[in-house]
Amino acid sequence: MEKKSFWQSGHRPTLFSAFLYFDVSFMIWVLIGPLAVIIAQDYPMTPVEKANLVALPILGGSILRLVLGYLTDYIGPKRTAQIGMIVTIIPLVMGWQFVQSLDQLYVVALLLGVAGASFAAALPLASQWYSKEHQGLAMGIAGAGNSGTVITTLFANRIAQHFGSWEVVFGLALIPIVLVFIIFTIFAKNSPNRPAPRTLAQYGNAFKQRDTWIFCAFYCVTFGFFVGLSNYLTIFFNTQYGLDPVRAADFTTTAVIAGSFFRPVGGYLSDKFGGTRMLIALYGGAGIMLASVASIPALPVVITLLFVAMMCLGMGNGAVFQLVPQRFGSEIGLLTGIVGAAGGIGGYALPLVLGRLYQSSGSYTPGFLVLSAVALAALVLLAVVQVNWRNKWLGKGGKARLEPADAGVQI
Repeated sequence: MEKKSFWQSGHRPTLFSAFLYFDVSFMIWVLIGPLAVIIAQDYPMTPVEKANLVALPILGGSILRLVLGYLTDYIGPKRTAQIGMIVTIIPLVMGWQFVQSLDQLYVVALLLGVAGASFAAALPLASQWYSKEHQGLAMGIAGAGNSGTVITTLFANRIAQHFGSWEVVFGLALIPIVLVFIIFTIFAKNSPNRPAPRTLAQYGNAFKQRDTWIFCAFYCVTFGFFVGLSNYLTIFFNTQYGLDPVRAADFTTTAVIAGSFFRPVGGYLSDKFGGTRMLIALYGGAGIMLASVASIPALPVVITLLFVAMMCLGMGNGAVFQLVPQRFGSEIGLLTGIVGAAGGIGGYALPLVLGRLYQSSGSYTPGFLVLSAVALAALVLLAVVQVNWRNKWLGKGGKARLEPADAGVQI
């Protein structure tokens, strides 16, 4: 059978819809991160309280991804995504009209996690339309919706300053979520090749697989570090370099752009050269950059280092999800929720590590050194496990095996 090119296969309207859903969801998910410096003017916070505030949406996303992953399996990714967008309206309305205390803001922050849980529906929706040799690029394009973070870091603080209120940002965010809901409803379609729903026993079996936990660890680093830094860097630039909220968010945007727009590049290169080969290089690059940031160099230098670090992490996201469908082909909806939840846990932990170590030491150096060590530990783990993978389901360097006999190990 003649192989189809990427653009000849799959379903482009669904791929575009998955990207839009992911994009607007990410935009909403990270609203509090860039706004934290302005919010602190109304609700004074310690470094740890700021870290808690920006970490809570990530925690909520991590928990709810398991829920949306389960729904994706049973009612389909399209309907799950529609439910997710409707529920996302709740914390936006609350943040716009009903927040009167820091405790209430914590509740809003946690509920924003439903937007972060979009991962569990958006990626299977796109992935199920494409064959193995195109998984990296398909997942990369859909996953590039994390570029919604760029919209938030670039405009949230500007809008807040223009209107003299950070609450109005939550109200205005209702407009794009409603528009995307309409577009998504019209154009997105579930794949006819969508696997049958899994039983609860199969969900339990997924957690018994060693490779499930390994992929969770890998994604804790790539995605967890990406989203954690996206939420925390505005605080870092404001605290360490004394930048005002808008300028601090602008520099955060620079770093976030690298992580967002290089994700599909990571997926494409992983299809071409192999996911494990790419990940080893990317973990090494991220580890070196984060160790260099720990020296707290001059502002232009630290921006460059963070740009490269986030680029490595973003490409690493694409590389991880080039590998996951190879190992767990028909369980991609289930594994997307599990692995995505693990990534969220990494993102939840990162602000807490940086915030607590800064409060205890008065410096960001220990925190960034810890992050660097974790990235390099992931590199070592990958170097070890890939030997076993090559003997079972993995092609050379992490490329997809296309022969039916090598189609991946099932749960």
